[in-house]
Order: sequence, then structure tokens, then C-alpha cells
Amino acid sequence: MEGPRLKILIADDHELVRDTLAAFLEKENDIEVTSVEDLTAAIKTIKGGIRFDLVLLDYSMPGMNGLDGLEQAIEESIGRPVAVMSGTAPKAIAQEALDKGAIGFLPKTMGAKSLVNAVRFMVAGETFVPVKFMTEEVVEDINPLAKGLSARELDVLNGLCRGLANKEIARELELQEVTIKLHVKTLSRKLDAKNRTHAAMIAKDAGLF
Repeated sequence: MEGPRLKILIADDHELVRDTLAAFLEKENDIEVTSVEDLTAAIKTIKGGIRFDLVLLDYSMPGMNGLDGLEQAIEESIGRPVAVMSGTAPKAIAQEALDKGAIGFLPKTMGAKSLVNAVRFMVAGETFVPVKFMTEEVVEDINPLAKGLSARELDVLNGLCRGLANKEIARELELQEVTIKLHVKTLSRKLDAKNRTHAAMIAKDAGLF
């Protein structure tokens, strides 16, 4: 007889990432995945009545606003585990996520087997962060292009790479549109870009997003 299935919610704005993670997890007979594209949809789904055994949030998707979205999701999950995943966030962000109550932090570079093991570990109530990720003495593996940019500038650049208009980026980051314009100007100068499209192109070519 089949036991109860583990219900996992994945929130990520990149469809390919969502589909890949869901495919990894659903190969397991006892895991059922629901996937959504941003924090708003994640909160709505959490409130929708399904008791998720684990919620996985992408650090840089719309609505997250740094780790504010994590705190919101933890509050709505009422004691059930919430973890953060990212392809670019450094160690300091992973540590901050744990300090704010995340059950774990998953780099998106994890293989299928490691991901499944990590998910089972967190569902069991254990905190998970890859030891190698937290202890590696690499000079933070930051993309050289990102080194001269502030966290906020990276957020704006991420928006540019997704083809968002200033108004949309402003809404997503809860800032004034005029502030975004200033960030775009600074980014163009720092990246030696002719305009916003060129800045996004430079970032994509450098593998930043």
C-alpha cells in the first residue's frame, strides 16, 4: 500500500528551472510537486489549503525583495519548513536565510540525487546547507562583472535581463521609478553599456543571469 505522498511547492520565475526541479523530484514515487512563478503565487497557493511538507523559494524571483519574501512565506506556512534556493547568492545570503528561519539553502547547481536527499532531509525537519558551499575558502565565487555592483544594482540588472520596463522593476523592488532610472544610468556607466538593452546583453554574455 502506498504511504502518504510528500507535497512540495516550488516557486521560481524561470520555467526551465521549475520544470527541471519538478522532474528531478517527481521521479520519486512518493513526491508530488506544485510549481508557481513568483512569491505572490506561492503565498496564494500556501493559503489555498494544501499542507505542503516543504516550500522551496527562488531567492531572486519577483516579490522576494531580498529575504522579506522568505519571512512572509514562513509566516503563512505556520510551522512547516520553507527553504531558499539560488544560482547566484553568496554564502552570506545563505547564512542570513537560515538566521531568518529558513530550513535550508539549496544552490541550483545541485545534482538530482543530492536535491532529492536534501528535500527529504528538510521534510524531516533537519536544516540543510551543503557543507562544501558554506566552508569553501574560494574568494566568493562572484561573477567578475558583479563585483563592482551593489545588491540593488544587481536586482535592477536582473530585471533588465528579463526585459522588464523601469515601472515593472520599480513595482517588483518596491522603489520609485525615478530611483530605477538612476540605477540604470549607473549600471550603464559601470558596465560601459550604451543603453539598458546593451547592459542586459553584457550581463547575459558574462553569464551573470
